[in-house]
Amino acid sequence: MKVNTKVRYGLRAMIELGLHDEKTGIFQKEIAKNQQLSEKYLDPIISSLKASGLITNIGGKKSGYILNKPMNEISIYDIYRSFEPELSIVHCTNKPVTCFLSRICVANEFWMGLNDDITEYLKKTTLEKIVKKHMKIKNNIQKAMAINHCTN
Repeated sequence: MKVNTKVRYGLRAMIELGLHDEKTGIFQKEIAKNQQLSEKYLDPIISSLKASGLITNIGGKKSGYILNKPMNEISIYDIYRSFEPELSIVHCTNKPVTCFLSRICVANEFWMGLNDDITEYLKKTTLEKIVKKHMKIKNNIQKAMAINHCTN
């Protein structure tokens, strides 16, 4: 299974939105800069996140973007679904099942179970959890740099 670039960049954009003030928002240009993404490539990603109802801009074209819901109500699955119609790790997990062997194939049961496990993990992992982890790592790096600076 390979997660496509739009999903990966969509998550990065959502993390950046989660790190910023929900009243003023953040400009797309800033998201691109902070996440080291191409502004041009970010356009359709932002459009997909808006279309799925996860984000909104707060004052027209020359305004910043904000999350539409609290971070603890946005799952990684929600973000994934902004770009992909469903999670399907192999073709035989597609719904409706397209493989003629699906009723007698033991491997199909395995793939369906794995697909369900991944889906469940994405659903239970919230944007809030990811953003908190990001902030913790960033704080640890800053502390380490401060300690290193003091000892040199």
